[in-house]
Amino acid sequence: MAKTNIPVLYRIFKAYVKFLVEKVYYRRVHYINTGNVPSDGTPLLIVSDHQNSLNDALGVLLSISDRIVHFIVRADVFALGPFVDKFLRKIGLLPAFRLAWDGESALNNNAATFRDSEKALLDGNTVVIYPEAGHQTRHFLGTFSYGYTKMVFEAAEMGNFEKEIFILPSCNHYSAYRYLRTDMLIEYGTPISIKPFYELYKMKPRTAQRHVNALVREQIKSMMLSVDDIDNYDAIDFIRQGRYGQEFAKRAGLDPDQLPQKLQSDRTLVAALTSAKESRPEAVAEVYAEASDLKQEMEAEGLTDTELDATPSIIILIVNAIVMAALVPLAVFAVWPSIPAWIIPRHFWKKAENEMFSGTFLIALNALLIFPVLGLITFLITWAKASLLAAVIYVALFPALCLFEWAYYGWGLELLRGVNARRLDKSGKLASVRAKREKLYKDIDKILNN
Repeated sequence: MAKTNIPVLYRIFKAYVKFLVEKVYYRRVHYINTGNVPSDGTPLLIVSDHQNSLNDALGVLLSISDRIVHFIVRADVFALGPFVDKFLRKIGLLPAFRLAWDGESALNNNAATFRDSEKALLDGNTVVIYPEAGHQTRHFLGTFSYGYTKMVFEAAEMGNFEKEIFILPSCNHYSAYRYLRTDMLIEYGTPISIKPFYELYKMKPRTAQRHVNALVREQIKSMMLSVDDIDNYDAIDFIRQGRYGQEFAKRAGLDPDQLPQKLQSDRTLVAALTSAKESRPEAVAEVYAEASDLKQEMEAEGLTDTELDATPSIIILIVNAIVMAALVPLAVFAVWPSIPAWIIPRHFWKKAENEMFSGTFLIALNALLIFPVLGLITFLITWAKASLLAAVIYVALFPALCLFEWAYYGWGLELLRGVNARRLDKSGKLASVRAKREKLYKDIDKILNN
């Protein structure tokens, strides 16, 4: 297979984005089973669940080092203007028109996207698609559109069924969707060759598509966290994300601070709860009701498991307040570029009324616009007022300043939560919430161990 000739500018831009994503935005990034990605030049369609808008695509892009990847994405972003349209196509993005968002008349435009994708596959390139045709804030696998199966078989047909085309199932997972310094996981499954289905496709195209789709979905669902009990989703999510989920992982010999191990533990926990519901539905319903009530009470009181586990002493709070006060000059210095880098993207995702776009706007706007513009302004002013060396150092410190400002913000929130916890402790409220949590955990253990 001929290898892709990747332009130098593309490599430089990718390295720049990789640094921002892996070293600044996320605390840790886990790329799992990248060895399952076929060699460059192999016709490959990557099919994935869709958990976090642009970040899902970035995870795939950054985990694959030796090729240009083409993504099929929502068409409405191409309507932002001819420059945007041209730029997106230049970097390998292709528009997917959807009935619910773009209207029935726009669906005909997908034919051109399919042709471009099929040609890319036959040329030995990589195409990525998210067949759920949307993302959600919850951990479950939505319905797949059969468009991707139609695409690969039509590509095979275009090549007279001479080329072997592979589908690679992929999974995305995040420790949190909206916040900086969290963890991301991208996992690849086992490549599925569609060549064994060529003859079936010639006779019964839809049957061949169904078989392939079933194989792809099975792999993706086995890799991801899938909470199918939608009616009790919030209660289950509260249990697995809270202290119980942490301790459940530790009892299994897993580290809850390592996202791959936490995902493994969460899958086991959700499966155990699902099994318990089938055998003891009433007892599980009571536990879910307890969890929902506790979740609501903790949110109303501004409490997290940290405060319930150990209420900070007044001495610790005073020391933290003194340290924060001493760091005020540095926090003020870090306002530029930190505040614009946070406030501007926040404005856009609030306007979009979809929290799943938080990471998209934070990464995309900062990488493409905010950091370059602020960096140029800062560089020129500092060079004029001080020196070239000072200008270089100041701009180079941008990522560190942003990370410090985010940490400072977190310390402030932690201090406020500590003060609130001591107030609740004096009133006896904290002890009451602790008792309810302890009872909930005992009840969960009871239903899981029976």
